[in-house]
Amino acid sequence: MAFELPALPYDYDALAPFMSRETLEYHHDKHHKAYVDNGNKLAAEAGLEGLSLEEIVKQSYGKNAGLFNNAGQHYNHLHFWNWLKKDGGGKKLPGALEKAFESDLGGYDKFRTDFIAAGTTQFGSGWAWVSVKDGKLEISKTPNGENPLVHGATPILGVDVWEHSYYIDYRNARPKYLEAFVDSLINWDYVAELYEKAK
Repeated sequence: MAFELPALPYDYDALAPFMSRETLEYHHDKHHKAYVDNGNKLAAEAGLEGLSLEEIVKQSYGKNAGLFNNAGQHYNHLHFWNWLKKDGGGKKLPGALEKAFESDLGGYDKFRTDFIAAGTTQFGSGWAWVSVKDGKLEISKTPNGENPLVHGATPILGVDVWEHSYYIDYRNARPKYLEAFVDSLINWDYVAELYEKAK
């Protein structure tokens, strides 16, 4: 299955002032496009282009670093654009998701603290995640393009802490970017949709 760069599900100005048009133009149009182009080339070279994206990610992990990095980042970004929305974030979690956050993550406030800490303490490039593993939610972090799929979990929320995701808007203040992501940008409806599928 060929990788394709999706259109953003909102206008380039929609997420301002928390994420600028300039950030989205660079991050989506240049960085994500490069993962798509390189991923297609490397998947074809590896003879894996007929597999689903999730299978390519899992099969290339630990075996084909170039393909894994680009396929992983394509998977991560397909979801990342949908994890963002205008007037998002905050405590407006749909019912079933809110209950799971209470039982598995200690409630919204503890989630907020722990998720921001995971993103802040990821050394160098990477991601912070909320995933479903063995029927329960967990918070984790991964380096570079790695994601919970390769650790037996299904991600339902992720935040990109590569510098290209925040440096234009926040310079080196990664914690401020993460606070803005959680408080003002998360598309909880999409998180809830992924949670229902992953349960």
